Amino acid sequence: MRKSQPELPRSPKRELSRDLIVALGTTALSVLLSAHYNLNEALFAITRRGERLQLDELPIGAAVLLLGLIWLSWRRYRQVNRELRARRVTEARLAGVLAENRRLAQENLRIQELERKHLARELHDEFGQYLQAIRLDAVSIGEPGGSDPAAAVIASAAIIRSVDHIHRAVNDMIARLRPVGLDELGLVAAIEHLVDQWRQRLPDVRIDLTFRGEFQGLDETLDLTLYRFIQEALTNVHKHARARRVDILLEQGPSRGRESDDAGLRVIVTDDGCGMQVTTWGSGFGLSGMRERVQSAGGELVLHSAPGAGLRVEAQLPGKRKQ
Repeated sequence: MRKSQPELPRSPKRELSRDLIVALGTTALSVLLSAHYNLNEALFAITRRGERLQLDELPIGAAVLLLGLIWLSWRRYRQVNRELRARRVTEARLAGVLAENRRLAQENLRIQELERKHLARELHDEFGQYLQAIRLDAVSIGEPGGSDPAAAVIASAAIIRSVDHIHRAVNDMIARLRPVGLDELGLVAAIEHLVDQWRQRLPDVRIDLTFRGEFQGLDETLDLTLYRFIQEALTNVHKHARARRVDILLEQGPSRGRESDDAGLRVIVTDDGCGMQVTTWGSGFGLSGMRERVQSAGGELVLHSAPGAGLRVEAQLPGKRKQ
């Protein structure tokens, strides 16, 4: 048996036209019936008997009530249209946010897989090779009859070099996974160490770092957010800005929309590079990731830039402390 197709909903304008035709047709039919049966005269004769109760004024009141209901219906129709338009705008914005979240989630997965692949390659190439070298040197030392002091010294030195190399490789991996010194030395020392590393990588770029306020005892998530924000900003400068100078400011101050106290934090990274169109800044995963990280910490990200006018990235964050 063939299933019937579901009826598609009619558009509001089409339904309004249909209801208007029905109302006009009903009105025309009532006028014709009234003229044929002289209903007005009959109604006048009935209401005249109740002159003391002013029943003959009821038609005027009914006409006013009808006009009021028409006006109320029109007002309600306009209100519904406004609500529908607002709902469409909200749904469009929500769809855009969901699409961006899906894009960020996909990029996050891609970066995770890339990092895992890189770590696996390092573990195989670096650790495997040097552990095998250590094993061979240790075997040569422990072989029966291998009592040559000079050969033992050479093998021992080779083992020490291999262990040192593995130690450096492990430290590099730990630094990528967790900022160096963030837990032991604190946020300020960790950021200074990060900036020193970037000064060595970018010797032609002047990087100035300024702290204003007290940054000890902040929430761990906030520490990591500030560190990663500056790290990503310097990465963007290296990849895209072609800048000659970068200024980094981390200060305490009231966050936007908050009372004037010292609880808020503000971090600003400014460069004199090539700049960009602000309207297209969401297309890059670096800045989108920075915004996502700042918003997840309860903050707000503001961008100021123009082609050829450099870039200023500012984050306002609540200064949550450790409990």
